[in-house]
Amino acid sequence: MGSIHDQAMQYIYQQVLQRLLEHLSQAQRASLQLLIQRLIVAAGGLQRIKGLRLMFVFDGSQYSAQALACLRAAQLSIAARSPGTFQLRIATAHQAGMSSTVLGNIENTFSVLFMHDDPRIELLVLDAGQLMTFDSRRAPSARQQQAERHEWLMLGHLSGLTTAAANFASHGYLHLVELGRQALRWKGRVDAIISADPLSDRRRYLAWSRRSLRHADLLGVRPIHSCAASLLDAMSDWRRYYLSWLLGLESQPQPVADSDCCAPVLRFITIDDLVFDRDTPHGERLSEFLGYRVDEQAYPCRQFGIANPLLLAHLQGLQAEFVDDGEYRDGIERYLCQTRRLMQQKALPETLQRAVLGRWRSGEASEQRRKEADEFAQQAYGLSEAQLVCQLFAPFVGRGRRLEAFLRRCHPGMLVALPYLHQALQGQPAPGPVKQWLADISGLPLPMLQVLYGRESPAPQLAGLQVRGADLRHLQPGSATAGMVRGWPAGRR
Repeated sequence: MGSIHDQAMQYIYQQVLQRLLEHLSQAQRASLQLLIQRLIVAAGGLQRIKGLRLMFVFDGSQYSAQALACLRAAQLSIAARSPGTFQLRIATAHQAGMSSTVLGNIENTFSVLFMHDDPRIELLVLDAGQLMTFDSRRAPSARQQQAERHEWLMLGHLSGLTTAAANFASHGYLHLVELGRQALRWKGRVDAIISADPLSDRRRYLAWSRRSLRHADLLGVRPIHSCAASLLDAMSDWRRYYLSWLLGLESQPQPVADSDCCAPVLRFITIDDLVFDRDTPHGERLSEFLGYRVDEQAYPCRQFGIANPLLLAHLQGLQAEFVDDGEYRDGIERYLCQTRRLMQQKALPETLQRAVLGRWRSGEASEQRRKEADEFAQQAYGLSEAQLVCQLFAPFVGRGRRLEAFLRRCHPGMLVALPYLHQALQGQPAPGPVKQWLADISGLPLPMLQVLYGRESPAPQLAGLQVRGADLRHLQPGSATAGMVRGWPAGRR
């Protein structure tokens, strides 16, 4: 029975490989042999390829899905001509804020490439700090949802009014850092990490990481550019320090331990030059094979897998209506102008531009998108529109500097309770209903609101996060990109 099952599985893998090859572009098929050769050299020869363990961080974006498809083609091609092939560990981004379209793209990719039942594949996901096997039927836990909600709200309040929709680009990178660090050691370390990022992106990420670690005095003995494990460990330490500060759990940064400085260097194997066809950068045929659907709510950037910019547009609309005393539609128009400018800069297909922008064009469509955004915020984070507006005002920071203005604009009936609100935020005795109202209107527990009350906005500790966009490019104040990043929920890599 075992032999019959193995033969059946081998037939299925052959069919998957054949269909994959049919949907690769001519350039990708030509580069496949070079990719295979690069992996064989990394293993130390074909006879050792079976023992090679590789890791790939998959964010669900089109860019990432196509790179994973090429890796799968290499894995199955080697298996078809030799007794064994490399092991592939896939660390899958999965957060509460991901859209249903992106989640569907992740599952479609795994299913079409027949990865679920292949013992040479490990599919992992991080939930509430715990690594576990990927299961598309399992939604992020309540603990994960709460952690993301608290981080998002605290970051938004402390980012200042001009960047009120919090910078989720760096937040998303830090989530991927922790995912990669834990997946690296899942039931035995891997031999190398596969990177499909272009050289320019890799340099930008290293520069951002080095600057962040230097600011926190966390640079270790081994240079982070020389070892993937050192980079992930160091940035994970920085992430823990950042979250402790953000959530009011004060702690001092601890230098990276030097105990691993003599361990073998963990390499990055770069494959960006072999898996992407410059003549057909959007890979329509391969994307169609993978069942990839364009997320019409998503920001038009290669690194948008774990984003849901429907909230970005919604937050800009709410800011225009409640903070700027304009119309909701004014904020949406600002978002659309920024989006079109960036799509044109990236030379994205006109069909994609129309798909992204067309959903908001009419007034009726705008109201429908607003309803969808409200429903998503409630489902993903447990947040109401009133709580989102509260975040935009950031009324608690700076000892409640904008609290009265927030009440006059949004909750005039609570003006009589203003002294009691200040008492509760200062940690002094206050009526129970006042404390409950603060928690209900903000979506945060009272101890976190008291942390906000004692801090200034914008917070200098967040400066390194706020000045970089979803692709980690430095933003110029007042630029269109800077406007987009104000609410960008979790860019990639």
